[in-house]
Amino acid sequence: MLNFYKTEGNTIIEIEALEAGCWVSAIAPTEAEISLLETRLGVDRDFIRSALDEEETSRIESEEGQTLIVLDYPVAEKHEASDGKRNRQSLEDDTISYYTMPMSIILTNSNVITVSLKKNAIVDDFASNVVKNVKTQFKTRFIFAILLRIAGKYLQYLKQIDKISNYVESQLHKSMKNKELIQLLGLEKSLVYFSTSLKSTETVLEKILRGRVIKLYDEDQDLLEDVLIEVKQAIEMSNIYSNILSGTMDAFASVISNNLNIVMKVLTIITIVMAVPTMVFSFYGMNVTGLPCADNIYIPLGISAVLALIAGIVLSKSKFYK
Repeated sequence: MLNFYKTEGNTIIEIEALEAGCWVSAIAPTEAEISLLETRLGVDRDFIRSALDEEETSRIESEEGQTLIVLDYPVAEKHEASDGKRNRQSLEDDTISYYTMPMSIILTNSNVITVSLKKNAIVDDFASNVVKNVKTQFKTRFIFAILLRIAGKYLQYLKQIDKISNYVESQLHKSMKNKELIQLLGLEKSLVYFSTSLKSTETVLEKILRGRVIKLYDEDQDLLEDVLIEVKQAIEMSNIYSNILSGTMDAFASVISNNLNIVMKVLTIITIVMAVPTMVFSFYGMNVTGLPCADNIYIPLGISAVLALIAGIVLSKSKFYK
């Protein structure tokens, strides 16, 4: 799907056809749309296809007056409930998975083209004028505004991950459930995705900052430095949250293992306690003679009660309960 946008005044509006100075948004483009971009703008077909591979790595390259920037952007996806209804947007019902997807930004002599495999929040924010004071005619500054928005999304989702992990941890203090543990594992995996993508993004930004691939003006360089600061902050946050989450998972794994050991020890003691009366009555239930007070039913009952009482006292004072 191809959409064309251009800034008029201070607002980005959608236009009907391709113009010089406009921004072209290509979301999962078809072969016909790729051929149109290749014919009308002279864009390398391989540049357009770069973002259509989910495993594409971040990089920057320039060829014949065109510059390709491939970066990963963060995605937050809510899963549907088992009954087909979406969960409410609350911590209690959140089943959100976080991951990254590649997006290509192609800079030509007259246009900026963004290519992504699926609809994403970054493109929607610019198309709906959520991001202010952006002009598509200033191509370099527009690209850096996109990069700044991507870095901001990373920070936003990292804060959400931290809140969800804190909530899940508080739930685990109340009761150990597989659901919470699996959710923590998913968050830890998301942080690994974020950290890996952010490090490669940092490398690309540092290459751009040298000014050899894209010509930088003073205001553009300041904006790019802001983007680099945001990315470094996101890298630090993802590393901190990942370490905390990893330590939390290890701690809860130890607690669960310890609780299992306690349960097994208590059950062993209970089994011994239950075995004592059984052994006494087994002796008196045998078809033999010579047992003391065999005709008095209260004697074995009394012996069993005393032994059970002693075992109960030992169990109550056992360190396994503590």
